Order: sequence, then structure tokens, then C-alpha cells
Amino acid sequence: MSDANTSTPIEIEITEPRSFNEQAAVALVISGALVAVADRRVSPVERDEVIRFIRERGLAPHIEDDRLFAMFDELAERLEEPDFANVVIETLRPVSDLPLSSHLIALSERVAAADEDVHPHEVQAIKLLRLLTLALPRAKPVGPVAVNAAAKA
Repeated sequence: MSDANTSTPIEIEITEPRSFNEQAAVALVISGALVAVADRRVSPVERDEVIRFIRERGLAPHIEDDRLFAMFDELAERLEEPDFANVVIETLRPVSDLPLSSHLIALSERVAAADEDVHPHEVQAIKLLRLLTLALPRAKPVGPVAVNAAAKA
């Protein structure tokens, strides 16, 4: 297991709606990337399926395809490291209040089927995503909303 001091987690802070949308896109991409790397061979068709799914559902219209491809490649690389579970958890936690669970699972299932060979490790990755979407603690608001709530308490 990787030492917390040597790990490079993805640090995201919600300070404005735009970054919140970016976090949702990252959560979608990581769910696809997790399944794509599960069988130890990322197929271009799997990466394409992530982008196609996001575009078909209009889930990240503000992010260019090139940025989504780069996100996928970066996250897929991070998911090959020993602390991959921490990367997934830290990416999903900020958006745990959003109604993304069904999209995350549907996307992961489509990625698993994209190369026409659903590997048992891909099935395990989907099960892990299901568990995480049910068990993650809800995100705590950051910014003016949190300050106003703290002032009222």
C-alpha cells in the first residue's frame, strides 16, 4: 500500500459551480477508466465509449472532447498504481450528493461491454462502484453556503 506522504491524490475543492461540473465529469470518467483498466489492457474503444456516453447524455457539455480524453488517460494511469482505491474514493466523494449513481453504473457497464469481452475483473470493478456509490459519505459544501450554514448554527 502506498504511503500517504508519497501518494499524489487528485485534490479538488468545490468553490464555484463550474468546478463542481468539472468534478462530476471527472467522476464519470473515472468510473469508465476503472472498468477499462480492470482487465489490465485499456482498449481505445473503451475510452471512446466513455466520451460517447458522456456526450449522448449531455453530462459535460462544457468540457471539450480533448480534455475528456486527457482526463481518461491521466486517471487510467493513476488507477494502475497501488493506491487506486483512494483515487476512486477521493474523486467520487465531492460529487456524492449529485444524482450521478445511475450514470456511473450505466457508464461502467457500457465500458465493460465495449470491447465485446466482459472480463471477471471488470465485473468486480462495477460491483466496487456500486458499493462506493451507496457507501460514500455525502460531500460537505464549501464556500458561501457552508459559511452561511455555520453562521446560523
